[in-house]
Amino acid sequence: MFNRILNSDGKKALVNNFLSLSVLQVANYLLPLITFPYLVRVLGVEYFGLLSFANATIAYFTMVTDYGFVLTATREIAVHRDDRYKVIEIFSSVMIIKFILMCISFVLLCILVFSFDKFSGEIIVYLLTFGTVIGQMLFPVWFFQGMERMKYIAILNILAKIIFTVAIFIFVKERTDYFIVPMLTTIGALVAGVFSLVLIKKDFGIVFKIQKISTLKIYLMEGWQVFVSRFYVTLYTSTNVFILGLLTNNTLVGQYSIATKIVDAVGAPFEPANQTIYPYLAKKYSENFKSFIKSITKVSYIFISVAAALALALFFFKNEIVYLVNGSYNPAINFLLAILFLRILIMPFGALFTNSLIIMRRMNEFMKVMHYTVLLNFLIVPLSIILFAEKGLAVASIIVCYFSIIFCLTKMIKITGSSDSFSTVPSTF
Repeated sequence: MFNRILNSDGKKALVNNFLSLSVLQVANYLLPLITFPYLVRVLGVEYFGLLSFANATIAYFTMVTDYGFVLTATREIAVHRDDRYKVIEIFSSVMIIKFILMCISFVLLCILVFSFDKFSGEIIVYLLTFGTVIGQMLFPVWFFQGMERMKYIAILNILAKIIFTVAIFIFVKERTDYFIVPMLTTIGALVAGVFSLVLIKKDFGIVFKIQKISTLKIYLMEGWQVFVSRFYVTLYTSTNVFILGLLTNNTLVGQYSIATKIVDAVGAPFEPANQTIYPYLAKKYSENFKSFIKSITKVSYIFISVAAALALALFFFKNEIVYLVNGSYNPAINFLLAILFLRILIMPFGALFTNSLIIMRRMNEFMKVMHYTVLLNFLIVPLSIILFAEKGLAVASIIVCYFSIIFCLTKMIKITGSSDSFSTVPSTF
């Protein structure tokens, strides 16, 4: 897919990285589908709901601990990967900050579970589930992405997920075993995290070193705006379904969720594609700006071609897909897909353009895009749901997505066409 944008030295590595992340993406979708119906039958709706709520709660602490390093640290590693001492500084600084954020998160969790009856009745579940935050802190995905060694991410994650899947069927036999589920998830995350650190030392020769506070502040500040933006993304994605549930009913929420999951599944290949391209573009930017812009342009042509093909396929075969997923023909879901399929056309460009702004260190422009996107979302989504329920949300979400992409694209055009530092580079968009 990406052979056209690379020279002969980079083709093999980039294609291998894309394939590795694609395999991981498939595993992320497939393995939960295997355990999901089993857990629902064995644990029952009540305990399965408890585990889902615990995961949703811990997800906020995961976001805090992850901070913005999945992008900023990846960029820094990609740019400086040939400088071992600089890589050690980046690796050590990010690990220290993530450890501190993890400790703060744990304190906040303890305050939460010991202060409210909603949580205190199942303290052990929340504490066990928090183990995934520790595993995420130990597993430096950003390091492997920056080094363009995504096979490590795929192998370790898939191995952990397979072990977890098998262990579920072995150890979870009745409802009273519900606490075993987060325990197994935590064990898998911790094992993957520890092995990743061993590989970093053994294969890359990177060791941990204590860093100065001034150095930590630099990396903390660099990640701040990305962290805020990721928080914003959560606001205008997950929150929309929550608002729909508040203003309508569970049936409409279910129909909308099925439609969005189908769209997300069709557009799933773009996520590993952007993860693969990100460190390559970061490296290109550090070497030659014109080459960086040409690479973005070529990737954009490829993305729009693939996205158009996938969108048309979904539109023409939506009846068959809904029947396959839902078990029956559902005109309401079909209608939603007839609207939401338009999102596939722009799915790859959100990450591509925002990642490019981050690579160019245009954080102010990046944050403006996020600010106005969130503002527009909260202006039109509630009213759209009140007037037209789930259909209104589908249309509103498309409007918000297209606004965000177009606004981001105008920022890219302005930077590449009129910035003083890049005045010699014509706009290629």
